[in-house]
Amino acid sequence: MGQSFAPSRFAVLVVEDDALLRAEAVDLCIEVGFTTYEARNADQAIRLLERHSEIRVLFTDIEMGGSMDGLRLAQAVRERWPPVAIMVTSGRRKVTKEDLPENGLFFAKPYPPGDIVKALNGIAAQVMG
Repeated sequence: MGQSFAPSRFAVLVVEDDALLRAEAVDLCIEVGFTTYEARNADQAIRLLERHSEIRVLFTDIEMGGSMDGLRLAQAVRERWPPVAIMVTSGRRKVTKEDLPENGLFFAKPYPPGDIVKALNGIAAQVMG
């Protein structure tokens, strides 16, 4: 996949309720050098964000169980943790720029792994800026 620019203090949080898809996304992030945390719903994601200040990217599915969907989670993260970059994915919903928080990125499933790696590396380069 190529080398990452990820410093050790930079982490990605993958939020996906489907265990197989979550494992694939986590493996992709780890493979290119990112510290990676995982959650199956927004409630777990919020707890991880509260504990791990090194999380700089939220990569979340939209449709999941729990107290909020991925778009609501993305908005909550933008408000509470403004420096966190937001990447949203869905295999069912069409998402417009207006649906996303400022500077949010959308990836339709099935997304090409290379597109995710390119986006993560771009975010890492900005964070290291």
